[in-house]
Amino acid sequence: MRAPDHLYGSHWLRTAPPADPAPPPEGPLDVDVAVVGGGVAGISTAWELARRGRSVAVLEAGRLASGVTGHTTAKLSAQHTLIYDRLRRTRGPDAARLYARSQTDAIRRAAGTATELGVDCEWEETAASTYAEDPGRIPELRAEAAAAEEAGLPAEFVTDTELPFPVAGAVRVTGQAQFHPVKYLLALADDIRRLGGAIHEHTRVTALSEGDPCVLTTASGTGGTEVRARNVVVATHYPVFDRALLFTRLSPRRELVVAAPVDPAAAPRGMYITPEQNTRSLRTAPLPDGGRLLIVTGEHFTPGTGEDVAERFDRLAAWATDRFGPLSFTHRWATQDNDPTDSVPLVGPLHPGARGVYVATGFGGWGLATGIMAGRLLCDLITGRACPWGELYDPRRIASVVREGTAFLKQQADAARHFVGDRLPSSGGPSSVDRIAPGDGAVVRVGGERRAVHRDDDGALHAVSARCTHLGCLVSFNRTERAWECPCHGSRFAPDGHVLQGPAVQPLEPRDL
Repeated sequence: MRAPDHLYGSHWLRTAPPADPAPPPEGPLDVDVAVVGGGVAGISTAWELARRGRSVAVLEAGRLASGVTGHTTAKLSAQHTLIYDRLRRTRGPDAARLYARSQTDAIRRAAGTATELGVDCEWEETAASTYAEDPGRIPELRAEAAAAEEAGLPAEFVTDTELPFPVAGAVRVTGQAQFHPVKYLLALADDIRRLGGAIHEHTRVTALSEGDPCVLTTASGTGGTEVRARNVVVATHYPVFDRALLFTRLSPRRELVVAAPVDPAAAPRGMYITPEQNTRSLRTAPLPDGGRLLIVTGEHFTPGTGEDVAERFDRLAAWATDRFGPLSFTHRWATQDNDPTDSVPLVGPLHPGARGVYVATGFGGWGLATGIMAGRLLCDLITGRACPWGELYDPRRIASVVREGTAFLKQQADAARHFVGDRLPSSGGPSSVDRIAPGDGAVVRVGGERRAVHRDDDGALHAVSARCTHLGCLVSFNRTERAWECPCHGSRFAPDGHVLQGPAVQPLEPRDL
């Protein structure tokens, strides 16, 4: 769905080449593999399988690459903040090496694919750095540099960077890349079609029946249709079908992005991130006039918790201006990630008893390299080839669940607090719809039932059920992005109730006032 006008929109979607819409299927489909989700993981998986001669169909609820993938910072890196020292301590040095190998393999795969297909996706090889301004974090950075180097990455601890402000230190990894993800993925989609694959947009999958074959039900067209497939890949960012209760191991996180042209002579050419100040991530991208666009990400928060998003946007813009001088912001947007409780994405069989159903989720903010890696791994699993890092990412891993410990329990406590608390009497929020300002929304009691009520800019009221259709938690209104959001698992809905982001697949039901 197009972002509201009061958000300036994603640079990647604004500058993507025009693409003809791919309509929903006109009747039942029979394919070897059905891929649910048209982001980086779904398109990469379908492309890898089509290259190996499998018949594939990509089923996307909106437009290709217009969801989380179209709102990324677009770093293609194996350097994921401070992950290697953590992996070395929690899962051992072999796991850290496999993680580094798998992510590096994804970068090389993307580079080779862009060259092979002749994709003009603004590919730039550069270094990725995790930095800190606080000298007290130097030991942490040194440990990460040592762990990343031990894992096989070209990593080192440095104290000098090209940033226009001082840092205490940084972990620098060379040989990484940044690119235009939508241009890249649309080229892969064209190649999928050339190889005989099918792509269907505006095709929301609402049900999955596992078997031989599996049967997917869609809500597209007049009454929807069925797609039969020997294998199914659920690549919807947050799994919309979760027979293994993976939502208990995922924490949704929303982040904001601001962007502004910057003097090319002073523009950083590397990619930078710091865990400080509620995360600050930055890179620059080429502009058609030869300039550079500074892209800054941060201010993460849990969706649906009533955050003042406008204030967070202002805070992020002020941080960028403070460090780079006066800026004229031309873009701002928001994205959403899911953090796995043990830091490692979940890619593989959907649940212990799954036969032919796979999932890719929990990318933790590093979805580009991980999504491309997931395509390679899932293709190997489906075609019966061995993959050296399959066990590392396997969603069925049990020992890792035990090691998740505190993070796992915190995620359950947060979800339970909303799930139970939302069912208790509360005096919070406006007691009457009359107190809802134009452009805003709130959950109010009407006739003993909680209803999500939005007043549009013209003053008209729109009411829907306030219960998320995933597991029934109470939604909250994000007035900056004009969306209802669920604090339990991150589902998002438009003011009229239709689904913007899963795991929910059904809209919020309309209600009368």
